[in-house]
Amino acid sequence: MFILSFRHRDELTRIAEAAGWQPIAARRSANAEGRFVSSGASVAVVDARGALDEGHEGVRTLGDTAEANASALLVLVSKKDGAAVDRFHAEGATHFLVSPFSDQQFVQAVQFAERHAERLGGTSRTARRAGDRNEERGESWRWQPGSPTVELSPALARKAGLGEDSGQRISLMDLFRKLDPEGRRAARGAIDRLMSTGRSTAFAHEDRQGTRIAHHLRVDEEAGGIVARTETIAGEASAQSRDPVTGTRDGRAARAWLGDQLAAGQGSDPAAVVLLLAVSRFDAINAAFGRATGDAVLQAAARRIERVVDADNRRRFVARVAGAQFAVALAAPTSLSEGRFIAGQLVEALARPFMSGDHVITLGARVGAAASSADDDAMSLFRRASAALAEAKTGEAGPIRMLDAGAQTVSARGDQLEIDLRKALDQDEIEILFQPQVSVTTGRIEGAEALARWRHPSFGELGAATLFSVAERSDYLVQLSDHVQRKAISAAAEWPEALARLRLSVNITASDIVRPGFAAQFLELVADSGFDRGRLTVEVTESGLIEDLNAAAYLLANLREGGLRVAIDDFGTGYSSLAYLKALPLDYLKIDKRLCEDITGSPRDRIVVRSVIDMARSLGLGVIAEGVETGEQLGLLAEEGCNLYQGFLCSPPVTGEALAALVAAERNG
Repeated sequence: MFILSFRHRDELTRIAEAAGWQPIAARRSANAEGRFVSSGASVAVVDARGALDEGHEGVRTLGDTAEANASALLVLVSKKDGAAVDRFHAEGATHFLVSPFSDQQFVQAVQFAERHAERLGGTSRTARRAGDRNEERGESWRWQPGSPTVELSPALARKAGLGEDSGQRISLMDLFRKLDPEGRRAARGAIDRLMSTGRSTAFAHEDRQGTRIAHHLRVDEEAGGIVARTETIAGEASAQSRDPVTGTRDGRAARAWLGDQLAAGQGSDPAAVVLLLAVSRFDAINAAFGRATGDAVLQAAARRIERVVDADNRRRFVARVAGAQFAVALAAPTSLSEGRFIAGQLVEALARPFMSGDHVITLGARVGAAASSADDDAMSLFRRASAALAEAKTGEAGPIRMLDAGAQTVSARGDQLEIDLRKALDQDEIEILFQPQVSVTTGRIEGAEALARWRHPSFGELGAATLFSVAERSDYLVQLSDHVQRKAISAAAEWPEALARLRLSVNITASDIVRPGFAAQFLELVADSGFDRGRLTVEVTESGLIEDLNAAAYLLANLREGGLRVAIDDFGTGYSSLAYLKALPLDYLKIDKRLCEDITGSPRDRIVVRSVIDMARSLGLGVIAEGVETGEQLGLLAEEGCNLYQGFLCSPPVTGEALAALVAAERNG
């Protein structure tokens, strides 16, 4: 455990040691956050007896970090200060104990806090009792290749109903029979990988209650066999849980998702990267403007983070994990360089002013990031990201701190992507993929959106959001936009006869809107390509419209006069306004994928989507839903009157050849 006591440090240390813990103790709040994270403790004790103001400062220092790491925070208060408990709770405390109390009562309070942390983290953890080896006190098993039996740790033996004696053995086949068929295949694959490469690996499976369990395998250098540490990740409900204020996933969902990615990493290096972002000056906003304004700003910050990250819950995941802390998790293939780039984007995005009523509010952000190592589980990776964030808060080298797989600090420096982009444009390395747009009523593919992809030699496949962000920072935005538009329209002009009826949607940027003569230039591009203008739709985001509404209205009117159709992309991301919908020459409204995801949530979520669709239809606009992934989402969208959809339910973005195959299969089916 970690103890912060301003008056009674030695006394609490003695009690903790007598009970079998190895406490890390401090007398001052300075660097307490970093010491708590590095201690690896699941319980932090803040002793405010006789030091109420210092106690509040200590809880404020540790509160968000404890919550982000699924840890408990126990506060000790004097009897005369009992009225301060509510304030301690608001600052992040999870448990409290009022003096006078006995040694045994203190030990019991810590044990309750331990159990709370264990449930939060979804894994069996303790506050590091003396003499325990991590794998022995947790749930683990050992196997010597060639042996017909497996040795279980006492904790795993107890869970399997075999008693608590160490050295309990069961047959290897009996262990495999406890897994479902998918789990057995995953286990054999992980063991084969470990024995062939010697590198630590993992596999995951579900038990009969639907709980996700990960097994982290490594070679035991001393005994020469295989040792596996088991970790309860979470059930399906935990993986889908949301933060009630911002609507993002919450800390429990983030740990569940990350546990799955680490288990499925199969030797990827790294299997995941975690960024922890702390919104600066948020406490001052709450104090100055009130909780309602603070929540509104937090919601706006969440939306900016989601737009920067372009989270799809497959490779990229966003969650609010504490009061003013967010986690961004990246799954393989990824790198610390990709994480560093996204961290820079996030810091820049949150530095732009926020509007809340009549107030202009300026925030800041600090980011700590860590890349996974072969031995990491979700909790240990979060811990290292928290250590990086603690350094970012206290260091003078900038707002970003990175830790590599060996937990070594890496300075945030200029990103190689900006250098590589110009070469990619010169060498025509930017690819165009097409995501089908499908009729909700008939299931027929009616068109496709052109999307840019860059297969970077180091960072893997990069999507349009990353591409255009790099271009904006490196002054290549106009060149990239021209390149993508020209390549997409030229490719569509070469589509085979089977695709001759499909519409094509291409994106234009905020920079395009204010470029002199862009409409004439774009229409000339379409004419030169030979593609039918009547089959072309241009999409512009809400943020692009709002930056210069008059210029947008003029440009879109010219494009429509030229025979094109116009759509607003990502509708519902924060700038939605009936006034500009009425004023602009539009044909379609594309509902942001986040709204489509929420339609299967509460009745209130469905009412919001229904209102958007009704508003569009009242203005004579068609409605396209983005990010549709399930039949349930599609069914509800159909009931509300949506016209078209695109998303993984039909197909991810594909090549022109694959699109033709989809249309052919549709015709033959």
